[in-house]
Amino acid sequence: MIVVDTSVLIDFLKGKQSDAVGKLVALEEHDTHYHIPTICCQELLQGARDEHEWKQLHAYLSTQNLLAPENSWETHQAAARIYFDCRRKGITLRGTIDSLIAQLVLDNDAVLLHDDADFTHIAKVRPLRFV
Repeated sequence: MIVVDTSVLIDFLKGKQSDAVGKLVALEEHDTHYHIPTICCQELLQGARDEHEWKQLHAYLSTQNLLAPENSWETHQAAARIYFDCRRKGITLRGTIDSLIAQLVLDNDAVLLHDDADFTHIAKVRPLRFV
């Protein structure tokens, strides 16, 4: 399973070019299935600039394969532990959402497509795999 992070989706939707966006475009071109964490959907929607953009994002996200925790308590507890373990190793994550996404990836034995340094830091304390 491939999981795509908000960091890639934002650039993809804005038409920006990056290595990560190129990989997402390749997934689309080869009709390769990927999943978007529901928390990433929240991030995208809350960043909408106006009602029109909200509706466009909502329509796009409604057609995607979404990934949510099977056991919310277990996943959130494990995500908190990722954040805690990073702090104990002197690694400062910019927010808590990336630890949740990382745990979802781990829970599903998936690989992550991202463009966010926090995931590289998390990989120092967890066996995250990347596209």
